Amino acid sequence: MTTRIRDVLDVLEAAYPPSYAESWDAVGLVCGDPDATVDRVLCCVDPVEETVDAAVEQGAQLLVSHHPLLLRGVHALPADDPKGRLLHRLIRAGIGLYCAHTNADTASPGVSDALAARLGLTVTGPLSPHREGAETGLGRLGTLPEPEPFERFVHRVADALPVTSWGVRGAGDPHRTVRRVAVCGGSGDSNLDAAVEAGVDAYVTADLRHHPAAEHLSRADVPDTRVPNLVDVAHWASEWPWCEQAADVLGAALPDTVEVLVSACRTDPWTVHAHATDTDTGRKPE
Repeated sequence: MTTRIRDVLDVLEAAYPPSYAESWDAVGLVCGDPDATVDRVLCCVDPVEETVDAAVEQGAQLLVSHHPLLLRGVHALPADDPKGRLLHRLIRAGIGLYCAHTNADTASPGVSDALAARLGLTVTGPLSPHREGAETGLGRLGTLPEPEPFERFVHRVADALPVTSWGVRGAGDPHRTVRRVAVCGGSGDSNLDAAVEAGVDAYVTADLRHHPAAEHLSRADVPDTRVPNLVDVAHWASEWPWCEQAADVLGAALPDTVEVLVSACRTDPWTVHAHATDTDTGRKPE
């Protein structure tokens, strides 16, 4: 039985409906012939040089990416432009590119379900549902099998996700007991209020900024016990578990015709993490 790119897309779009994507997003088939045959697919977070290299080297006919390549409108894609170079290479190699972004973020199961599963959470619903009672929406709420101190929970997160130079950072009382948790793959500081409303003990997301985090922890309009501790992880690491989820979805639907691989490329842009080598230098903040 011959499988075509359009057959793979049918499976992906049933799991991650394009209608769930935000209006500003750019999801779907970026390049490739829907009628081209496919027997190997590679799933990744970022469509960048490393993952395109991997797709070529591993003989994939389709690269499935979470992040879009062409999120903002362009008027030309010459081969000496970074994004144009990637597209030219994909087309020359006969490799299609498909992107599932905010539709994968909000689908059920989706990006945050994959993150929650990695942390050992039992998901109870979305953090910010599409509508009241919906199973779809941004982020997920969940519970740990047993309560544990926040410091241990931060280590749980670090042990569960791929290692990055960014690492994993926790904010809040290290001894606070954590049982109920909110997670949001990718940049999630827009859901800080939702985490407070949900009454969770900790909120795990990426790209937390100094001022929103500090203002969240010092909120005076709710009791301290209602303000979740924060766990900040690398954006790429928070979304990488989705690659395994997408691969499982495709593998279950096309078990005999398509081999589905997960990219091992760490495409997090941060490559160096440094601590002061002499902790007794007497330096003070400038």
